[in-house]
Amino acid sequence: MSLDEKPDGVPAVADTALHHRSPLPFPRLAGLHRPTRTKTEDSVKEDLKRSPPLEPGHTNDAKPVGLLELFRFSTKLEVFLDVIGLIAAAAAGSSQPVISVITGNLLQTFVQFGAALSRLDSHDPDSVKAFDQVKASFQLSAARDAAYITYVGVGVLVCTYVFMNIWVYTGEVNANRIRTRYLRAVLRQDVAFFDNVSAGEVATRIESDTHLIQLGISEKFALAVYHVSTCISGIIIAYIRSWRLALALSAMFPCVYVSGALMTKHISRCLGMSLDSVAKTGAVAEEVISSIRTAQAFGMQRALAKLYDDKVSNAHTAEVKAARVHGAGHAAFYFIIYASYALSFYFGTTLVIRGEATVATIANVMLAIMYASFALAFLAPELRAVTTAQTAAAKIFAVVDRVPAIDSESSAGLRPASVAGTITFDNVAFSYPSRPDVPVLHDLSISFPARRATAMVGVSGSGKSTIVNLVERFYDPLAGSVKLDGVDLRDLNVRWLRTQIGLVSQEPVLFSTTIGENVAHGLVNTALEHLSAEDKLQLIKQACIKANADEFISKLPLGYDTLVGEKGVLLSGGQKQRVAIARAIVSDPSILLLDEATSALDTQSEGIVQDALEKAAAGRTTITIAHRLSTIASADRIIVMGAGAVLESGTHDELLASHGAYAQLVAAQKLRQDAAPGAAAEGPAADAASEAADRDADSEKGEETGEEDIRSVSEVSQARRGKSHVGFWRLFWRMGTIEPDVRRGYLVASLFGVATGLVSPAYGIVYAKAVTTFEATDISLLRSRGDRNALWFFIIALLAMGCVGMQNWLFGRSGAYLISRLRSRMFEAVIRQDIQFFDQKIHSTGALMSSLTANPQKVNALAGIASGVIVQSTTTVIAGSIIGLIFYWKLALVAIATMPLLLSSGYIRMLVLVARDQDSKRAHQESAQLACEAAAAVRTVASLRREGDCCRAYTKCLEEPLKLSNRTSMVSNFIYAASQAMQFFVIALVFWYGSRAVSDLQVSTTRFLICLYSVTYAAIQAGNVFSFVRDISSAVDAASDIVELLDSRPAIDTDCEQGKAIVDVRGELVLRDVRFQYPSRPEARVLRGLDIVVKPGTYVALVGASGCGKSTIIQLIERFYDPSGGQILLDGQDISSLDIKEYRQHLALVSQEPTLYMGSIKYNILLGVPTYQQDISEEMLEAACRDANILDFIQSLPLGFDTHVGEKGVQLSGGQKQRIAIARALLRKPKILLLDEATSALDSASESVVQVALDQAAWGRTTIAVAHRLSSIQNADCIYFIKDGRVEECGTHDRLMALRGRYFEFAALQNAK
Repeated sequence: MSLDEKPDGVPAVADTALHHRSPLPFPRLAGLHRPTRTKTEDSVKEDLKRSPPLEPGHTNDAKPVGLLELFRFSTKLEVFLDVIGLIAAAAAGSSQPVISVITGNLLQTFVQFGAALSRLDSHDPDSVKAFDQVKASFQLSAARDAAYITYVGVGVLVCTYVFMNIWVYTGEVNANRIRTRYLRAVLRQDVAFFDNVSAGEVATRIESDTHLIQLGISEKFALAVYHVSTCISGIIIAYIRSWRLALALSAMFPCVYVSGALMTKHISRCLGMSLDSVAKTGAVAEEVISSIRTAQAFGMQRALAKLYDDKVSNAHTAEVKAARVHGAGHAAFYFIIYASYALSFYFGTTLVIRGEATVATIANVMLAIMYASFALAFLAPELRAVTTAQTAAAKIFAVVDRVPAIDSESSAGLRPASVAGTITFDNVAFSYPSRPDVPVLHDLSISFPARRATAMVGVSGSGKSTIVNLVERFYDPLAGSVKLDGVDLRDLNVRWLRTQIGLVSQEPVLFSTTIGENVAHGLVNTALEHLSAEDKLQLIKQACIKANADEFISKLPLGYDTLVGEKGVLLSGGQKQRVAIARAIVSDPSILLLDEATSALDTQSEGIVQDALEKAAAGRTTITIAHRLSTIASADRIIVMGAGAVLESGTHDELLASHGAYAQLVAAQKLRQDAAPGAAAEGPAADAASEAADRDADSEKGEETGEEDIRSVSEVSQARRGKSHVGFWRLFWRMGTIEPDVRRGYLVASLFGVATGLVSPAYGIVYAKAVTTFEATDISLLRSRGDRNALWFFIIALLAMGCVGMQNWLFGRSGAYLISRLRSRMFEAVIRQDIQFFDQKIHSTGALMSSLTANPQKVNALAGIASGVIVQSTTTVIAGSIIGLIFYWKLALVAIATMPLLLSSGYIRMLVLVARDQDSKRAHQESAQLACEAAAAVRTVASLRREGDCCRAYTKCLEEPLKLSNRTSMVSNFIYAASQAMQFFVIALVFWYGSRAVSDLQVSTTRFLICLYSVTYAAIQAGNVFSFVRDISSAVDAASDIVELLDSRPAIDTDCEQGKAIVDVRGELVLRDVRFQYPSRPEARVLRGLDIVVKPGTYVALVGASGCGKSTIIQLIERFYDPSGGQILLDGQDISSLDIKEYRQHLALVSQEPTLYMGSIKYNILLGVPTYQQDISEEMLEAACRDANILDFIQSLPLGFDTHVGEKGVQLSGGQKQRIAIARALLRKPKILLLDEATSALDSASESVVQVALDQAAWGRTTIAVAHRLSSIQNADCIYFIKDGRVEECGTHDRLMALRGRYFEFAALQNAK
């Protein structure tokens, strides 16, 4: 990662890299302003108890690691290079105390020359001759000292370049290693680890915390050594020159240390609070963005934005506290420094009068102690970066070092040469680690014979999926044992075990790569992994043929090289499932686990895939979990589960004959055949239907489009190519328009910034007069002038304390408020976008999360305290230049002429870093997305043994940013080193030119020194603005992205209120000649002149093969997209002319994959209410839950409606999540109910009950249902059979069965089982 990036959730840690030296005879106070911000129904009941606050290995309060442990992953060569860099940093750090010696000597020569000039008698030839000798000596001494300053500048150039290059390089390399180790460790953890760790948090940690570590092990560490060297060498030189004065000035050290320590302590605490809050915003953002369709369908944007704002508010509170501490700390420091000047000149005058010191001694000791003090102050932010790195490393390393109980990386365990495949559960008891007091399996004993197909059925939450989890060894039983061929799974090697198992889960997870690569993931860590590309492709094709996927893949333009998008979003549900099945069987595993493997398939595809699975199951142990009983009727054995125990088992016929629980489930799913007796489940009609289905499926797979369509990713990736960046000043103005209070805050803060900027020129005048005071030979005059100078310095100390404190506090507070508003506004802008925005690859969940967390923080690096430094520096430049021109315009012009040298180096470096930041950001978005994707699919990664594969891919993603950093750092570090050395060269030039002017009597010593301190300091201060090149480059790029996002207006804008109001909705929907193709692939037509009429209060079902456009119709009705032709009318009005927000309030959507958010059950249900804030009575809430058949379950939980569901509802079974989603929909009391496979995840018993509830809920409202399971829609008022984007036939179930058309073939095939 670029060192100049402040990624996800990373508060900008103080960066004083460009403030760490000053060849001036006084320290650069501006540096102080650098920002320092741095299942089963019964068993899941209590599964839903509030989870413990921390999971195993989570380390919010971890003890910071040791200093050397930060470098635990460094190689010996890198350690050697780091030592060389530290020596160079120490050498560069000692340059300032050395300069104080040279500067003291120069001032002594000027004072001596001034004294000689005061004694000059132009009428005395001897006096004139003596003066000429003094003049020549003065010119020679000044030239020699100026040359010494130049030599020191050359040394600084070389040493700075060396240590910056070394530490930037090693820091980048080690940070990449830590990122990779952390991801590997995360993926290594057992599933219990992720009960309370979200994918968003992992992605944020891997970017933010590792970046904090990188800051602490890169140039920050070397700069800390630099400042330590400055401090030690300054103290040594000061005590050597005058121990009395040095001892007096040393009194400031405790004051500086105490103020710095207190400030660091409080800032670190605020930093930790801010980091944690920002990490939590990342978790919220990941949940919302990954389910944006649900959020928009229910109008949840405000409620979810409020949830996000709550997390943002916590970060804002911490940052405001940090600003307050900054103000108090810097105010105290400024007072100490300027008060010490007063002490120096007061006590120094005493020593001169006693004859115990000279001007050179006073200047030397004062500057040496000042440099040491400032080094101590500058050391604080560098040490804070290091200590922050130690804290962040504790969190990261704790995970890296955590060895889970179920270790997928362990080489221990047996690896039998052959596997028969018999799986045995012996008296197994199990509870999930996050809820140890809630039993899930109760003394379960069960056997799955080798090479036989065993099916498990039962109500949702009965423990079926838990059995699969135990077989995969995601968890270990608390009592009893699970055995494979008589060997306890705990005695087997975990990775070897998982290579013997193929898993297809209910909600398939595909990775953002090609179809071929996704299937090839099933070969990872098997003997087939290293086959040639040709042989591997052949295996992949064979697996896809078995899974009925080859046909549609081959018809795609890119075939197996087609990208599937994030989470497979560019494939339909059926296509994703078939690819997942191919992935599971490609390695020919001994054991096949099918957890609702065909739930997402239509009837045709289901029959074909089921036949393929039965063939694939031959010769291997197969465990199938199913709610759709037609898929498991031919199983060798069927086990009926209930409450974590076996209720009954046997073959299909045996269980039907027993008239037990299984027979009741079958009866609930039976499809009515009265109107079509010829469509029996057996005989020639069924065979003909099956053959017709085969032909139909083969012909239609190439037509699958839509959300069920493969989109041209290459076109998507070009969507924003050539994006224009907004100009700096427009950005500056635009940021101020975010909130009026921000502008007012910055205006007041700027006034104090201007006042602070005037302090330095005022100091220069007083300092010049104080130095020339020592030209006086009269002791009483020297005493009085010395006291007066000390008083002036004390007054400046008081003024500086007030101005600096207010400047830091007000700018910090304004910056914190601005960033808080930016975070909230950005999130609101993201969830405001239309769906096609999220279809683009560049707007993946990981990329958007990275932008939400990183971009505001990058702006914060400039918008906060750094803005005050810029205002102060600008004021100092202008005021200093004016003062210089007033006192000696010639020298002022020479100093001003050197400004381009200081400015150009900083400007060029900024250009280099801006280009690098933009390239690095793009490169790191890919790695952030990969990490987020892997963490979000950790179960799939574990089952596929892809931990190492994901880490290799992640490491490869980090190579490009590393190469980019290496290339640009060589140039930027040289420019940086040159800019530091340039300051020495400028000082040498001004001293030399000034000595000539003074010796030629063109200007007095006092005027020269005023000009030197004012103008030269102004020149260097001008370069100080570009010391923020990192912040500026990152902030400009980030602000450009923010402004573009905030100013973007989607075509379908939920915030737009210009549409017509809807009055008295009846619920009549008409789709008239609707044509549609997805914006990302306009050449692929999805709907081709579709006509559908839905009368008010009727129940309409949409049936057809996967990809025929059913889900697309639902999305068009929800107005996720607008049709490219035709109209969609609600009560005779085109929905595109209606107020979108009000329109969607009359709709309710229950999708195939239910979406729940982290929070309580009540919170999730109430999200269905259009205005979440309105009061919903308990009776209304319970009524909706009762209709969805979930009320009894909720009331049986210890916390009832207040039970937390976990991230994405992970604490609930699939059926329970679906029923809560249905309750959420019913609570809206919608006029139109949209059911997209709403009951697909339910078991037969729950489905029948919920179906009755939905039928009752549909009374008086329009209902449109998409279904593959025809038994769920056979009572619909009208059924539309969709093919090729058109209506093939329509009518009631009985009428369509009598027609013996396409629908009849579907029904015959489904009943053939």
